[in-house]
Amino acid sequence: MPLGEIVERLQSSYALEALSPLARCAILIVDCRGPERVAADALAIAGVRLGEVACPTVAIVGPAVAPIVDRFDVVVPSEADLAPILAVVARAPLAAATLVQLLRHNAGLDTDRGLLAESLAYSTLQGGPECRAWLAGRGLAAPRAQSAEPAVLVNRRGGRLDLVLNRPARRNALSVEMRDALVAGFRLAESDATVTEVVVRGNGPAFCAGGDLDEFGTLPDPATAHAIRAIRGPARALAAIADRVRVELHGACIGAGIELPAFARRVVATPDAFFQLPEVSMGLVPGAGGTVSIPRRVGRQRAGYLCLSGVRLDVETALAWGLVDEIDAALGSGTVVG
Repeated sequence: MPLGEIVERLQSSYALEALSPLARCAILIVDCRGPERVAADALAIAGVRLGEVACPTVAIVGPAVAPIVDRFDVVVPSEADLAPILAVVARAPLAAATLVQLLRHNAGLDTDRGLLAESLAYSTLQGGPECRAWLAGRGLAAPRAQSAEPAVLVNRRGGRLDLVLNRPARRNALSVEMRDALVAGFRLAESDATVTEVVVRGNGPAFCAGGDLDEFGTLPDPATAHAIRAIRGPARALAAIADRVRVELHGACIGAGIELPAFARRVVATPDAFFQLPEVSMGLVPGAGGTVSIPRRVGRQRAGYLCLSGVRLDVETALAWGLVDEIDAALGSGTVVG
């Protein structure tokens, strides 16, 4: 709808209930390109209400930016950019609504409180109908051989600690085993002030293709999942030493594969690196700290776009947005490190 119409509707005390997935309003799209003149007091009320709307809000903008555009969850330049967002929201409207509410909530919080809110939201959605449907559609995973190699290679050289994700055949999918090994490595650095630099990278063709999908849905219940995440989450452990961490990315950096690196002081990527946040389409939200780390690097609206669209972001755009700090072809990619 046009900006003037939504500003008028948001003056009503009943607007927030109507603009909800439970009222069959899965997304609110507002055309902010027109030359409409709207009263300042009405705009002020609408700006506050946009931060309270239960569903995702998207503004289509033009050269003239409306005064409340910064209150929307996502901003796009044309209708053509809406297609991937609409597809994801149609598949998982509850997860999409939770995602934008979480991003709004976390905007002013410190890391610990933001991660707590993310874990609670993620755990709630794990028990929801959209995630259950996604899990049912995947079917049971076939048993796979267990590797005798460590999930994370740890090497200490003077003041430098190298942590190398070491499941190349699985594209370094973040399993429970790898999660615990990373937490142990980060806590080692936190407890030892002589570790002045921590370098994280991955073996094989990808840095990290996200969470290990074979382990999704294997915990007994969402409450237990939250309790485990609260004490064993690698995001909190990494954030505690972030000023000493450099992450070297290559290939696929999906889900946790970019959510965790985004906490680090320095993120360097090879030209073949790409980035994606597909969790909403699975009936979830980012669960490895992405609702805290990604907005701090690219802003809330771009983070919302990445999550709601699930689009693949190339490394040049990631650099322009601030998701990575440097592109370095000399890093190489896919090299197995012993």
